[in-house]
Amino acid sequence: MRSRAEAEKLVAIDVHVHAEISCRQPLDPIQVTFNQAASDYFKVPLDRPSIPDTIAYYRERNIGFVMFTVDMESGTGITRIPNEEIAEAAAENADIMMAFASIDPHKGKAGALEARRLIEDYGVRGFKFHPPLQDFDPADPMAWPLYEVIDHFKLPAIFHTGHSGMGTGMPGGGGIRLKWGQPILVDDVAVRFPNMKIILAHPSWPWTDEALSMALHKPNVFIDLSGWSPKYFPPQIVQYANGQLGKKFLFGSDFPLIPPDKWIGAFDKAGFKPELREPILKGNALDVLFG
Repeated sequence: MRSRAEAEKLVAIDVHVHAEISCRQPLDPIQVTFNQAASDYFKVPLDRPSIPDTIAYYRERNIGFVMFTVDMESGTGITRIPNEEIAEAAAENADIMMAFASIDPHKGKAGALEARRLIEDYGVRGFKFHPPLQDFDPADPMAWPLYEVIDHFKLPAIFHTGHSGMGTGMPGGGGIRLKWGQPILVDDVAVRFPNMKIILAHPSWPWTDEALSMALHKPNVFIDLSGWSPKYFPPQIVQYANGQLGKKFLFGSDFPLIPPDKWIGAFDKAGFKPELREPILKGNALDVLFG
């Protein structure tokens, strides 16, 4: 998605799509155990689509999408998919695809330098953080050098919030600490870095009201509705979307764990006002991604 004008031609924009299979390196064996647990939790097949498979899937539906991996090398030891691989795929399919990068905040200033390089040399348009998988408090100053780069370029950043399907059912939850998914931990980030557009991923259960409060209070805070079928949304999500926060919600599926067709079908029956369909499926994302 090179421009807003080009993106406006799409049916929808999915801001939450995962790259889980690299074409350049073998699947990490530790990742396999996490994928199995996630497949059990979401009741989906263990096989994951490659990046080219995902591109073909979204192109067939004329749905734009934001793709990213999760750099969780410090928290889990899993070798990440290269950010460059995703960025190069996005450059080759820029009519429907946009690349976000993921950098483990434990990498400090080296991570900040990588972020600047990915923005300037590879055209990366945003960043993805998963504090429970990356095992860090989002407000920890350790992450500030990375945030400073994102804020400088006025780019969006997606933060996983709420329960984690990853690790669910594994011994010790796969070592994942759910406390780092509490949305209010990101509030300090929104204060210190007001040029960073913060997208709180998922309905944030069991802290849904914290996310709604932040989106109401902070102009730079938004919510993507990925990871849950809309038929299971906490009722206050629909209530606030139909009221004060209609411009703050974004369509996200969490593909490949939830297909966009299934998500949109459930969304149309979830009680959202008809006039919110276009803004949530596309219009609000246009504002966040293109200004």
